[in-house]
Amino acid sequence: MERRDVIKATATLAAAAASVAAAVPAAAQAGNAAAGGNALVEITPPDPDAFTPGRFAGRTVIVTGSARGMGRAAAIRLAREGANVVGVDWIRDLGEATDAEIRAAGGNSVFVHGDVGEAATADAAVAAAVSSFGKLDGAINNAGVMDGVFSGDPVDYEKQKPLVFAPIHEATEEYWSKVFRTNALGAFLMMRAQLRQMVAQLKGGAIVNVGSIAGLTGLSGNPAYVASKHAVNGLTRNAAIDYAPYGIRVNSVNMAATDTPMIARAGALVAASRKTATGPAMGSIKTQSILAWTDPGHRPATVAEQVSMMLFLLSPEAANFTGGIFPTDGGWTSY
Repeated sequence: MERRDVIKATATLAAAAASVAAAVPAAAQAGNAAAGGNALVEITPPDPDAFTPGRFAGRTVIVTGSARGMGRAAAIRLAREGANVVGVDWIRDLGEATDAEIRAAGGNSVFVHGDVGEAATADAAVAAAVSSFGKLDGAINNAGVMDGVFSGDPVDYEKQKPLVFAPIHEATEEYWSKVFRTNALGAFLMMRAQLRQMVAQLKGGAIVNVGSIAGLTGLSGNPAYVASKHAVNGLTRNAAIDYAPYGIRVNSVNMAATDTPMIARAGALVAASRKTATGPAMGSIKTQSILAWTDPGHRPATVAEQVSMMLFLLSPEAANFTGGIFPTDGGWTSY
């Protein structure tokens, strides 16, 4: 499937941040102009190689989901900014590749292979931070899934259908449980291990949880993803209150469509599911953020755009930010 078609298919799955009806003309506006693409000034995404030298010098940060996408980019940029990085992922080869890339560039990194839905993985990540670098200063809890299939496996809709997103009356318990295991339980277990260490250290810290617009709104077609991302934001608010006395800040970022492997995977699954879908569909009720709609190419957010906000919230520059559920969504939730 061409990338353009993947993004078009993704638009029918609002829970995938539905997102980006790539260059497909919508209803005509007044004056017979095609809807959207009307930016008089295009917004240029940041350089993916940009970084702030020394911003995290001497700090140790856990990044879950470090094998690819936003987690990989966050881990690499953190290391370039001076951080000691502990990457965590269940895709071993890609996680090891991120770790190797950081070390080859002169950065400090260790990799922990494991499932964030297991307490042993969370404990191992914190133990690695302490044994390798002496402490833990922060975390980006980025690992997440939209379906119940191991995310390192190729898409095979017919075989994987029981684990794929569907409306509630068609969804399986196994799909629900596996999505919640990674997204909600995984966030809880990682935060529990991280906070235990930070509380014991009494040196403060910062945690950034990766949510989604699915954690801010109701979106069509993926009930487990929506509910689990609401859970992530609930955990974020709760922890911000309980750990403020310890100098630990906790925030979340919540993106719409972002150009990641997870969104590409969702698009492929949507395209396959449409062939046998029955009944009315609601996924196209809203398909673009404000910025995607006005952009001539209807582009999604870039990974670098999301990572820049994650690292800001993790940094000392965000000293007065906690309990924030930040919509990094191009204006999706503004209308």
